[in-house]
This record gives sequence, C-alpha cells and structure tokens, in this order.
Amino acid sequence: MDQPRRRLILTAFAVVVIAVAIVVWRRHDGAVAKTSSSTPTVMPSVGPSPSPTDSVGSRTKKPAGASNVYRAITSKTLAPQVRHDPAYVYVPNGDPGTVEVIDPSTYKVVRRFSFGFHSYPEHVTPSWDMRWLYADVDGRSELAQIDPRTGKLVRLVHGVDRPYNLYFTPDGSRAIDVAEYENTLDFMDPHSWKPIKAIKMPCNGSDHMDFGPPGTSYLLISCEYDGRIIKVDWKKMKVLRVLNVGGMPIDVKLTPDGKRFLIANQGLGGVSVVDPATMKHVRFIPTARGAHGMAISRDTSHVYVTDRLAGEVSVIDLSTLKVDATWNVGGSPDMAQVSPDGSQLWVSNRFGTTVSVISTKTGQVIHRIQVGPDPHGLTYFPQPGRFSLGHNGVYR
Repeated sequence: MDQPRRRLILTAFAVVVIAVAIVVWRRHDGAVAKTSSSTPTVMPSVGPSPSPTDSVGSRTKKPAGASNVYRAITSKTLAPQVRHDPAYVYVPNGDPGTVEVIDPSTYKVVRRFSFGFHSYPEHVTPSWDMRWLYADVDGRSELAQIDPRTGKLVRLVHGVDRPYNLYFTPDGSRAIDVAEYENTLDFMDPHSWKPIKAIKMPCNGSDHMDFGPPGTSYLLISCEYDGRIIKVDWKKMKVLRVLNVGGMPIDVKLTPDGKRFLIANQGLGGVSVVDPATMKHVRFIPTARGAHGMAISRDTSHVYVTDRLAGEVSVIDLSTLKVDATWNVGGSPDMAQVSPDGSQLWVSNRFGTTVSVISTKTGQVIHRIQVGPDPHGLTYFPQPGRFSLGHNGVYR
C-alpha cells in the first residue's frame, strides 16, 4: 500500500474513533443529568426555612441543604409539642444553688428555684421530646424536673450520680449522665431513670459531647483536664477510640455537613477540628483566650465561640472554618444560646453575676441582666428543632 493511501485510511479511522467517543460521552452526560434531576429533595419536618440571610452581616448565604444535620433548627416554626410553651431563659447559678427564669421580652427575672447553697446546678437540659426541662443539680446528685408549660418544679429525681451534664441519644432511647468528677458516663432509662450501664472514661474530667450524623451510632466527648477526646459507641455502650488534642477541650459540636467535630479548646485559645472517621486532629482555628462554649447560628452558616478568659465571642464561618468576626463583649462568656429568631446570642458570665444579650448583627451587648453568682449552662426555651440531644439545648 502506497504512503498517501495509508495516511488517508489512518486519518479516516481516527475521525471515526473520535466521533464514536463524542457520542458515548454525550449519552453518559445526559444519563448523569437525568439521574441528578430525579433525585428527591429532603424537606425539613418542622416547617419552612428562613430567608437565606447571614446573621453576622448583610451577605447572602445559601439556604440549609438536605445534607445539613441542623436543617430542622433553621425553621421559623416551632415543633407542635412546644409551639404554645411560653418563652423563657433558664439560668442555673452554681454557688447559690438556684435557677433563675428570665422573660426575654422584658429582660426581667420572673421566677427563682432554690436547691440549696453549694448544690451546684450546672446546666438546664431540655428532654429528648422537649416536654420537660431538667436542672442538673450536680452537688446533690439529682435532676430537678421543670414543666416549661406551667413554669413549675414538678419533682426531684434522686440517685443520678453527679450530673454535670445530661444528654439523650438521637433515638431517644437512653439518657446519658455525664458524671464529670467520677469520669463516668451513666446510661439510664430517660423515663424511669433506672441505670442501664456505666462506662468508665479513660480520661480526666469528662465534660461535653455531641453525636455523629444520622445513620451513625457514636458520640465524641471531651475530657477537660487531660486534653483527650473519647469516641464512644452509644448503642453498644463502649469506648472505641481515644485522641489527645492537648490543651483543655470543652464544648463539642458536629459541623453541619456531619464530617468534622469542632472542639472549643480553652487551654489552646481556639477550636480543635477532629475527623471522627480517622480520629485525627486535622486543623486548629485560633480564636482568643479561654475558648469555651459554642452555639450554631440560626441559619447554620456560623458558629459562635465564647472566649471566656478574653471576654470575647469569635464568629467562625462554617464553610471556610475561619474566624469572620471577633466581638469584644466583656465579662466571662461561658455557655451560649441563640434566640429562636436568630437575632440574639444569650451568654452567661461565669465569673460574674450577669447574663449578656448580644446582637448577632452588630456584636454589641444590648442588655446585661443581673442574676446570681456563678451563672452557667443557661437554656433559651422553646427552640426550633425536632428533638433535643440535651446539654443546655442542642437540637436536630
């Protein structure tokens, strides 16, 4: 075969191959597009989402997506079981052993419960079904059950060992008493309060926790006094892994995409980022001295970090994991709650006698409310969400 003819045949063959490849690629691309467009959108179970405005400024944010584990808290509508509950802020004061109830519309204390001097109520915890509130009275090993509908103290649940913190598993089947000074997680029936199983934590100062995304059965809990993070299987009730992040890890929050855990690290002055799959410390976000508590913004675009020793609040963008703003609010901001409409951040000043109300748009303190000494894990109730995981009000 002569050279010109050989070249002509090879050229024609190459054109045919390219044409076939293009057809195959287009068919594949069309199939992918068709599959994507037919994927159903998961809607929240408790009403519509708010308009996509950033609570930190005027920038527009994307609305919460179907993969957002906190999507339910973006709703403007409260769940049916709490829709008619009056709105109050419940503030536990450790040293005097009281819980004070603030009307957020007037910023006035309207009620006070007393459990005895040095009884140390630490947090006020909404039950899994959001029907009750429990003041975790650490010094007396009891839970004070409050009816948020009437504002009355219903009963005292005795025999709950040193309840520094109280949580509920995502399926609502178990309560978890964090007995910090015993370094124990006590799994209990959330109705009878009978013990199911106690797990000894391989650390010192077991403190705050959060749970993995839907479809998982683990939690991560911080250990304040030795820098450790413990991964626990809450279904099998056993320890899985231990990670040392250093410093003094306090509050724990799952990111909205369910891929990382944020750990407020008081000893390091920032937020440790942990990959729960590998149990590795993958990043550190510097904030300020004494990073202690965290609260997710109502639109779930940011997390507010209370810097207790600096008297500041750091605002972290959850899409970039970078500090967006730093608010100098004074005092000793500790535990925090976002108002149901997202416009306010309520924080207890642990080393003082006040609660600060902060504008989430300007970062300015708009009210300071006098309460008792040693205010700690306040809760603003009711809140949007399908159920409560406990602590001072963590909802999904």
